Amino acid sequence: MKKINIYSISLSIAFLLFISNIILISTGHIEQAGIPLVALFCFLALGFKGYKALNSYVYTALLFVGIVLAFYYPNYFITIKGYELTNLIVPLIQIIMFGMGIAMSLKDFATVFKSPKAVLVGVSAQLGVMPIIGFLLAKFSDFPPEIAAGIILVGSSPSGVASNVIAYLAKANVALSITITSIATLIAPFATPVLMKLLAGEFIEIDVLCMMWTIIKMIILPIGTGLILNQILGNKAKVFDKIMPIISMVGIGLIIAIITAKGRDSLLNIGGLLLLLVFIHNISGYTLGYWYARLLRLNEKDARTIAIEVGMQNGGLASGIANSLGKIATMGLAPAVFGPIMNISGSILASFWQKRTPKETPKSK
Repeated sequence: MKKINIYSISLSIAFLLFISNIILISTGHIEQAGIPLVALFCFLALGFKGYKALNSYVYTALLFVGIVLAFYYPNYFITIKGYELTNLIVPLIQIIMFGMGIAMSLKDFATVFKSPKAVLVGVSAQLGVMPIIGFLLAKFSDFPPEIAAGIILVGSSPSGVASNVIAYLAKANVALSITITSIATLIAPFATPVLMKLLAGEFIEIDVLCMMWTIIKMIILPIGTGLILNQILGNKAKVFDKIMPIISMVGIGLIIAIITAKGRDSLLNIGGLLLLLVFIHNISGYTLGYWYARLLRLNEKDARTIAIEVGMQNGGLASGIANSLGKIATMGLAPAVFGPIMNISGSILASFWQKRTPKETPKSK
């Protein structure tokens, strides 16, 4: 009972801080809103933790704490004693990918043989829907070329482990979700550079082979290492199940904060429109992914899975690619914005579907 009171009080304080921030921003004092905004998201995170229906939003609220801090105090997220924090991005991606690999086993690919149609539909939607939507949004955005290319980049990236969590919460097909994520991630070193060359080539120069090697270093090597270690350690590898998700969440938060700080000036100029376009990109992925699956006669549970897999992209990987190209402050902005937005929308979608049990229909073949 005492805990519930603490959580309720936290949400009440968050509401008062929300009103205060609205007043500050609407009266032209947005530069003074930094600390109140940080406090708002801190109290929201604590308040959400006390309620089962809101618990999935805790991480998103903490992400916004990091984003606000990076936006108002960028110097602390750009360099520390002369060390460029952007140098941390690729190692962090590799750690996250290692965590994905060590959590996987060959059994995760069994769905390919059990439901090949659903896997094929999911992977084809992943490679088709989001890149094309990204291209259309970039084409009509009138953004500087590198920022526009970032929208295509996030659309051309595979789904991430966050989609597997949302699939579980949404009562979707978790096994199918893991399989699509795994396959899309493993073919990303080849698919992403080709898609970028075809769709983003008019915005920036794309070196396909260089990008392939960059993605192989960020994905294939750490995932492969994780898979091998999983096979060697067997049940002992389960110790990583508790550690790696926490490390991954912290890593993603730090990556987003670094990009926000680095691209602060660009965000001040186009932040509102970029938020809108990224939101449209994300929601279009859910919608078209779902109806694409239904059109191809997949059952409700599988269609939910594919909607989530298509709508939720690996923004961290996209950020790593942008960083490797030396364009983290421009090309990396869309991936950084996409992460928090997809966490919010994905949690809302999961809550909606969680209350609606999928109708029993024949299994996909």
